[in-house]
Amino acid sequence: MFFKLKEHLLKRLLIATSLGLLANLCTMPAQAAQNQKKPTVQKSKHAVVKTHVRRAKIVKAAPVVPSFGQKAGLHATSDMLDLKSSVAYVIDQDTNEVLLSKNDQAVLPIASITKLMTGLIISEAKLPMDESITITQDDVDTEKGSSSRLRVGATLTRGELLHLALMASENRAAHALGRTYPGGMSTFVGLMNSKAAQLGMRDTRYVEPTGLSSQNQSSAKDLATLVGNAYHDVTVRELSTSPSHSVEVGNRTLQYNTTNRLVKNPNWDIGLQKTGYISEAGQCLVMQAKVSGRKLIMVFLDSAGKLSRIADAERVRKWVETNHGGHIRPQT
Repeated sequence: MFFKLKEHLLKRLLIATSLGLLANLCTMPAQAAQNQKKPTVQKSKHAVVKTHVRRAKIVKAAPVVPSFGQKAGLHATSDMLDLKSSVAYVIDQDTNEVLLSKNDQAVLPIASITKLMTGLIISEAKLPMDESITITQDDVDTEKGSSSRLRVGATLTRGELLHLALMASENRAAHALGRTYPGGMSTFVGLMNSKAAQLGMRDTRYVEPTGLSSQNQSSAKDLATLVGNAYHDVTVRELSTSPSHSVEVGNRTLQYNTTNRLVKNPNWDIGLQKTGYISEAGQCLVMQAKVSGRKLIMVFLDSAGKLSRIADAERVRKWVETNHGGHIRPQT
């Protein structure tokens, strides 16, 4: 009897042990899978955190810099054409009749509109246009850190540099023109300011030939005077309205295009133009154009959007065309 009871107990013990081992075997894959998933979840969370950090850095590295016009509240000024430029000035070139005026006496940074005076000084100096000029480290932009396809060591003629400066707003080209002027950069900038004074541009000041400095400043009235004077210079007129130009630099051919899309627009008859942009100046545009038989000088400064200066010019053109049948009532 004793032996039978012992045998029965041993059988139950063996069964219980077997069931326990089986249960452990069943749970091991699940635990292993769970253990494998945990690091993956942790890595995923880590990756998400890193992504957010990177995005935050990008936003922080590109703060919005308000223009001088925005700081002065000039955009609050309204006009009948609902222009997006805070400063606008349109006159008849032949009669000097003011057709449109908006904050025309405000003195603001003018960005690459500066190059119009740079080109005028170079053209009037009658320097050899076939003289070779080499881009140096001095021509590299340290003001805004802008890029250029004209590498240090690249050699072009003065005429080619002038073409690129006026048509494509090439900063290194403009700087090299001033740097290599007889007497150096200080002499050149002095001539820019002397020319402005000669033309009666009392609100205008230049400190360098590219427009990268926000210290290059002027008013719409002064710039209209400059456009009217520069229009009579054949070289400046032709190069500023050139749609495209290619130059040979070593074994490379560089293709450049105008910065003003209206030059290629068949609806426009543009005799002279220049665009400009730095954050302190906003988007800028000056032009001499024939609209409905009238020679007009247009100045648009501190436009908020990239294409809004073009849209403002289109608004003025359509307004003039619509009112050409009678006397155009000046807008203020």
